[in-house]
Amino acid sequence: MKKIAIATDSGMVAQHFGRCPNYTIFDLDGEKIINKKEIPNPGHSTGYIPKYLHEQNVNVIISGGMGRRAIDLFNQFSIEPIVGITGTIDNCIKEILDGSLKGGESLCSPGGGKDYGVAKEDAGQFGHDHHHHNHDH
Repeated sequence: MKKIAIATDSGMVAQHFGRCPNYTIFDLDGEKIINKKEIPNPGHSTGYIPKYLHEQNVNVIISGGMGRRAIDLFNQFSIEPIVGITGTIDNCIKEILDGSLKGGESLCSPGGGKDYGVAKEDAGQFGHDHHHHNHDH
């Protein structure tokens, strides 16, 4: 049995795995779908999603894009990341079942999509406070 999670945004494969609103999880037995459920994105603190999906017994994560660090984290949890995927969730799962799904280059650059979807809970690490003071001399 194989468990596949697809980063999902309105029935489409989401471009940014960590910022999608939901993950669609399919349980596959050979070429049959045994179960399908959608779960909300649990939040985007660094390293949490790979651990969370590992706890759901997911074997494969599919997304339009993900950064190098995320790919490494999924590999550490023995979850195969497949990136460069676009289109509908239904078409994606059909291609998985018939063996024609082809991954490619990640569709997002590191830190891309900052204004999209579920924000990082630890976004403070990227923020910079710049204080500008006008001094009369």
